[in-house]
Amino acid sequence: MGVGVMGFQKSCSPNYDSVDEKREHKRRLVQLGEAQAAVVFDHDLAVGWCQFGQSRDLSPSRKFRRRYLAELVTVPDWHITCFFVDRDFRGQGVASHALDGALSLIAQSGGGLVEAYPEAVEGRSVKGTFIPLGTVTMFERRGFARQRQVALHHWVMTKTVEPIV
Repeated sequence: MGVGVMGFQKSCSPNYDSVDEKREHKRRLVQLGEAQAAVVFDHDLAVGWCQFGQSRDLSPSRKFRRRYLAELVTVPDWHITCFFVDRDFRGQGVASHALDGALSLIAQSGGGLVEAYPEAVEGRSVKGTFIPLGTVTMFERRGFARQRQVALHHWVMTKTVEPIV
């Protein structure tokens, strides 16, 4: 049994034999410039991040790929694919700061259509639960619009980010 996936990275194995193998592969992707993230620090400690990338480097999660592709109308320029927040820093706005950082970096890199796949948590008990794709509310606060539902609680949301010139 594998230890999990990096579901949006096109060049990743569906499963890894060990956490170390998965970590080393991610390290190589970062070193090659094939993985991008906006990282949030508390002094010298990285406490969270938002992974993003261009469409050529990333694809939708295996969890809802078939439905996503069947209803795809416009290929986005960028995907926002994953958040991580250290357990001790959850509930403090780290994911929001990471998303703001990712959008800023996308603007600095030419902007374009940005797509994300957050989870709708309204009316559900998720207190203390980590939401790896972010929440619909967090994206709506930044001007993203719901396009279509691709899983029970997941939406494709988009926003056009203007380039910084």
